[in-house]
Amino acid sequence: MSSKLHYFNINILAEPIRYILHYSGKKFEDIRYEVKDWPIKEVKDRLPYGQLPFYEEGSRILNQSLAIARYVASKTDLLPSDPWDQAVLDAAVLNVYDFWNTREQDPEKKEALKKTFLSESVEFYLSRFEKELSNNNGHFGGKLSWADFVLVGIVEAANLVFNTEIEKNYPTVQALVQEIRNLPGVKEYIAKRPPYRI
Repeated sequence: MSSKLHYFNINILAEPIRYILHYSGKKFEDIRYEVKDWPIKEVKDRLPYGQLPFYEEGSRILNQSLAIARYVASKTDLLPSDPWDQAVLDAAVLNVYDFWNTREQDPEKKEALKKTFLSESVEFYLSRFEKELSNNNGHFGGKLSWADFVLVGIVEAANLVFNTEIEKNYPTVQALVQEIRNLPGVKEYIAKRPPYRI
C-alpha cells in the first residue's frame, strides 16, 4: 500500500512525521508544496478541512499532524502498548503544541509575539520539558517515543521561525535534539534535504 505525506516545503508541522517515517524505514512519498503557491485548489479540495499536512495510505486520508504522527508511530516501537503510558505521551505532545500554538500573521503583532515567546514562553515550557526529560532518562516516556520526535520537530520549527536556538540553555532538550537528528534514517534524511527558509 503506497503512503504519501503532503505538506509545505518547510519543517514546522510535518518534520516530526518525516523523522518518524525515516527512522522506521517506512517507504513514503514526501510531497511538498511551496507556500507561495498555496492554496492549490485541486489539492485543497481533497482535504477534509482544507489544511496541510495530510497523509495518504492507499485510498485513506488522515489529516492533523498529531494524529498522523501518532498513527505512523503506532506501527513502530515509538508508541507503547499500555494505555496509561500512551496517555502520558499524549499529554506531553499536547503540552508541546500548547508551547507552539503562539503564532501571529500580522507583522507588527508578530514582532511583539516574538519578544514574548522568546522571553516568556520558551522559559516557561522548556524549563518544564527539561525537568520532565531529565526525570525520565532523557525522554518523555522513559525511552524513545513519538513524543520526543514531536518536541524536536517543534524546537527546530521555532528555531527556523525565530532564527535562534531555543534549546541552548536546556541541556537535556539539546541532547534529545541531537539524539533524534542522529538516529538511523533521520541522519541520512537531514544530510540530503536542502536547508529550510521562511
